[in-house]
Amino acid sequence: MKLDMQDRIELPSGVTALVKDFIITIKGPKGEVKRRTTAPQIKVTVDGNAIALSVTKGTKREKTSINTLAAHVRNMIKGVQQPWVYKLKVCSSHFPMNVSLSGKDFTIKNLFGEKVPRTMKLKEGVTVKVAGQDITVESTDLELAGNTASDIEQLSRITHVDRRVFQDGIHMIEKCGVKVE
Repeated sequence: MKLDMQDRIELPSGVTALVKDFIITIKGPKGEVKRRTTAPQIKVTVDGNAIALSVTKGTKREKTSINTLAAHVRNMIKGVQQPWVYKLKVCSSHFPMNVSLSGKDFTIKNLFGEKVPRTMKLKEGVTVKVAGQDITVESTDLELAGNTASDIEQLSRITHVDRRVFQDGIHMIEKCGVKVE
């Protein structure tokens, strides 16, 4: 059954929104986040201090798309008010691992005694801080912060060993304020 569907997301004070050419831009005190909408049938408009999502004669697929896009917009609004923070911990018991950050290059040295360091380039819009054994990943974009944290975790991944014995690596300990068990 095709129905007219809509969702309205209120913008808090200090946060502004702009929609142009299927790109939603949210600006706030901590930064700016942009997202391209992938569902052209959903009409996104800014009405004063709210973002309106609507579709005419929508099906179940459009309903799920509206709900998904609304969740993304809410995360964008939260991110420009208070950035998303992921915390990781360097764990090394067999070999002393060294983690360093120089510019946009993240480097892991001496992982399981490897002679060649493992490096990765950090993406734009994310801030990484290394303080001893603790690594903090921070960004206004939830997906960017999560992807960078998981890329750092995957950079220290070792295969073909028993993970119960060889627990060395970099592991997430906190995702956006929630402790990881």
